[in-house]
Amino acid sequence: MIPALGEFKAIAAALLLPPASPLLLAAAGLLCVRRAIGRLLIAVGLLALWMVSCNGTAVWLSQRVLPQVMALEPSQQAQLRASGVQAVVILGGGIQPTAPEYGQAQPNASTAARLRYGIQLAKHSGLPLAFAGGVGWSNAGQAVPSEASTAQAFAAENGLTLRWTEDQSRDTAENATRMRDLLAPAGINSIALVTHAWHMPRSQVLFEKAGFTVLPSPMGFVLASEQPLLEWLPSANGLSASRHVLREWLALQLRSTTG
Repeated sequence: MIPALGEFKAIAAALLLPPASPLLLAAAGLLCVRRAIGRLLIAVGLLALWMVSCNGTAVWLSQRVLPQVMALEPSQQAQLRASGVQAVVILGGGIQPTAPEYGQAQPNASTAARLRYGIQLAKHSGLPLAFAGGVGWSNAGQAVPSEASTAQAFAAENGLTLRWTEDQSRDTAENATRMRDLLAPAGINSIALVTHAWHMPRSQVLFEKAGFTVLPSPMGFVLASEQPLLEWLPSANGLSASRHVLREWLALQLRSTTG
């Protein structure tokens, strides 16, 4: 079976983003290690891998290459309805398809964090909840449950019901268009959109293009969290944060060039 375009995009992104890209650079250097250019490529690849694995780099990148978004003040959360917002829409961020300790799939850390904040907004504002998330391109063709089905169970455990769940989308653009189709019959066009701060700029653009009036409600900001020296030592968290920021920057660049 020939992969769909979206699957090619997922593969290309995996190769262009760290850690693959600096590792490929270093591997290219190994092919000509006896020449100066080979040794230079190895050094640059390893240095790049070190830097993008530092949380300090992720913080710097998030502040300089992405449009900045502000968190909602706690006082604003209870006033969402008064400001014209009609629903809280949470974007999925992935699942754990197998969670033996629960006996069923669970939201991954990103989705769980978004759900937690979205549920908080719904409780404080009294607004209904919607969730967008099917099976992403990276899991295309795999027998995994949708993000929406796992989110519904998670919300129920927290005493809330997701009034609308969209479980067919494969990326953020489809999140927006399919959620518009789902909410239009209820006359909902003004939403508080919940996703990570690094994901918000692109998400807001896509949801506004779909016809929504969007109040950005970001969470999960990339911030310094340890003493300065540790911020510049490689870590799994630093690499993950840098990768998220660079992925969003790349997507925004591609969008600006293609319209």
